[in-house]
Amino acid sequence: MDGFFKKLIGSLFFLKNILKKTSDVQPHKKALGKKGEVVAVKFLKKKGYKILQRNYRRKTGEIDIICYDRGSIVFVEVKTRGSDSYGPPELAVTEAKKKQIIKMASRYIAEKKVEGIDLRFDVVSVFYPPAKKHPAITLYKNAFTRTCS
Repeated sequence: MDGFFKKLIGSLFFLKNILKKTSDVQPHKKALGKKGEVVAVKFLKKKGYKILQRNYRRKTGEIDIICYDRGSIVFVEVKTRGSDSYGPPELAVTEAKKKQIIKMASRYIAEKKVEGIDLRFDVVSVFYPPAKKHPAITLYKNAFTRTCS
């Protein structure tokens, strides 16, 4: 039994260290994401977008920014990265994420009783290159449609 308990205790310490490392990373990622959203809002306002809502949340998901641009309600997903080791930020918008955003957009439209207005799905990519003060911001208009696969 002694060997069993030693292994169990060793496993628990290993797991504790993994969880500690994971939780240490999360606040940084969240802070970077929030910073990216703030930058994206300023960027969109300069482009003439009218911000209607930020962080529209329900149990089934979230939309980062909802705005109005030239006769369309625009649902914006913001992706922010501090390095390019996982590729550019916009590639993090997966098919599953697109479907979730589309569902959330439908819910928003139903809640607000919006009819007869065009909808659009944009992505804003915010990249903070190492050792640079200002981020690179790219807007992808019509990044995906309601009929995406």
